[in-house]
Amino acid sequence: MSIAATFSSPAPASDFSGEPLLEVQNLRVSFGKLQVVDGISFTLRQGEVLGIVGESGSGKSVSALALLRLLPPNAQVTADRLMLGGEDLLSAKESRYESLRGSQIAMIFQEPMTALNPVLSVGHQIVETIRRHNKVGRREARDRAVAALRRVGIPAAEQRFNEYPHQMSGGMRQRVMIAMALACGPRVLIADEPTTALDVTIQAQILELLQDLQDEYQMGTIMITHDLGVVSSFADRVLVMYAGQVVEDAPAAELFARPGHPYTEGLLASIPSSLQDVERLYAIPGSVPPPFDLPSGCRFEPRCTYSRPPCRAARPWLMPFQPHHEAACIRNHGYHFPASEEVAP
Repeated sequence: MSIAATFSSPAPASDFSGEPLLEVQNLRVSFGKLQVVDGISFTLRQGEVLGIVGESGSGKSVSALALLRLLPPNAQVTADRLMLGGEDLLSAKESRYESLRGSQIAMIFQEPMTALNPVLSVGHQIVETIRRHNKVGRREARDRAVAALRRVGIPAAEQRFNEYPHQMSGGMRQRVMIAMALACGPRVLIADEPTTALDVTIQAQILELLQDLQDEYQMGTIMITHDLGVVSSFADRVLVMYAGQVVEDAPAAELFARPGHPYTEGLLASIPSSLQDVERLYAIPGSVPPPFDLPSGCRFEPRCTYSRPPCRAARPWLMPFQPHHEAACIRNHGYHFPASEEVAP
């Protein structure tokens, strides 16, 4: 069961102004001849939550790791512009990146059991993060770490400080990851599938915690997930990724009300509803193509119910669909299918 069934309609889009915290233009990631991220662009401002959604293999996590320069050495990362708080990350040396990670931009990783060091206590790991970015003594760092654990809702924080990851439940480990990510007050937070492998009740608790922390600290937050239901009440804006490309970019309320890309329509149709009693849930036919076997035109065309010959001729680019709403579909390029050919998913 998806947590989407417990969520209400998305909130109206907020008006974010001021200088952007994070600017990304035409981000590309390749491994040898295989391009896995192809031209992602977005802007993130203070207090804004950007949701990045798509199936596994769409390039969401690779994009996030590229922003933090955490990909393997054989990855080739390029961009036309990559700015964090006005600082050019493309020209930043590795030593500078090490100081920015944790203090200015932090990440909650997908699986805390593998992200946390199993041979060090959780308190030791948080203290290490705090002292890496702040000139404080061990006692003050310990006090800050205990306060961070307490802030994310871990009971008996002083006792938990000395425990190891394997002594905690999945939900507790995820809270530790959140505490570690926020310990140094980053301006940008990336949450990569923060509710993966958690049951529905714990998912709701973690998302509520993230929402409270977002409201309190007014960070710029990127929420990466394959579940549109997770971002329905949390994100202000949503990027929909498919096969390494952004196929739709819209305010969350607008996206849920009027999806402009067939892939987004399919994702929305696959969300379970507590108001409907169905024997079989909808699923988009087929799967995300691998980087070595991408279609020549629209990458979603082999799975698309609207597919027509022009879809296979050239790659569609993002075009305005509604105000502040873009979608990469040939139907938005001035090509209109006859009414008799329109088939809803």
